[in-house]
Amino acid sequence: MPVRDTAETRAVTLVDIPLVRRLSESGGMVLDSELFYTDATGAQSSGLITLLLPYRGVYTMVTRTENQQVAGQFRLRQDDAYAQITYVAPAPQEDEDDTAWLHVLDAMAAEAGKRGAHLLTAEVEESAPLFKTMRIASYAIYARQEIWCRAPEEKVDYEPKHDVELEHTTDEDMTGIHLLFGNIVPKLVQPITELPDEGEGFVYRSDDRVEGYIGVSDGKMGVYLTPHLHPDVFSKATDVIAAAIAKVDRVGKVPVFIRVRRYQDWLDDALAELGFTICARQAVMVKHIAAGIRNAAFTPLRHRLEAVPSPVKPPNGITESRK
Repeated sequence: MPVRDTAETRAVTLVDIPLVRRLSESGGMVLDSELFYTDATGAQSSGLITLLLPYRGVYTMVTRTENQQVAGQFRLRQDDAYAQITYVAPAPQEDEDDTAWLHVLDAMAAEAGKRGAHLLTAEVEESAPLFKTMRIASYAIYARQEIWCRAPEEKVDYEPKHDVELEHTTDEDMTGIHLLFGNIVPKLVQPITELPDEGEGFVYRSDDRVEGYIGVSDGKMGVYLTPHLHPDVFSKATDVIAAAIAKVDRVGKVPVFIRVRRYQDWLDDALAELGFTICARQAVMVKHIAAGIRNAAFTPLRHRLEAVPSPVKPPNGITESRK
């Protein structure tokens, strides 16, 4: 006799406050590396207040089974084509029944699709049990990335070899940044690559062309950088990254984290020269969400049949004369 699936999944409400608090205390996983490395404590404790109700594009689902309770949260920014899973609590353990996690992953995909997202993404360490669960839930690996880190107290003896100048991004830089992304980001990854807003990073120009963009996210737990450099500036990569770090005020007080996706692995030597070491290896996982039809516009078959012309009949006079 097949086992009956008793899982119940829905969006959280105020009555779920005790459950959410209990799940957050049991330990969860942050699946957004920028959030984890800039605001880790907030994402796992007080910041979970955003789990309670939709808040600034943040949505949360909860699944209950006979033996398990799981909450999952995703973020969907306005006008974005993809949603980002930010948090799952608790984190599944090795060899544990992952039925509840599969349900909450499917529920988040369905909810994100209703709100206009085409893709649902997550950044997961490949050694984590959740990685296997997401593969079962039809998430595919679109890219791999490494997080490099450096402690604030670590002193690096580095002398710049080139004189490089960086400027804060402006609206005028957007066209050049889009062109840069189109040239260096693989087409498969482009749909899940977030384009910057004004003031969110620095640009490096060479011959009046944007050859580099360094995204900056400054949080209370750390500074998170996302470099995008054209291979033509290979010899200046170390100096460009060092100049970007020097422009961030809090780098001497909090750790610095740099995300490098594998299509830019030629930056590894530059980061090692600047005193960075790898602190995490992750897979960028993506699930395609089928577009739904809100109002079906199907025409009943009888209407279509009525529109088909009837066979042409000869006039009665002609029929009778032939008889």
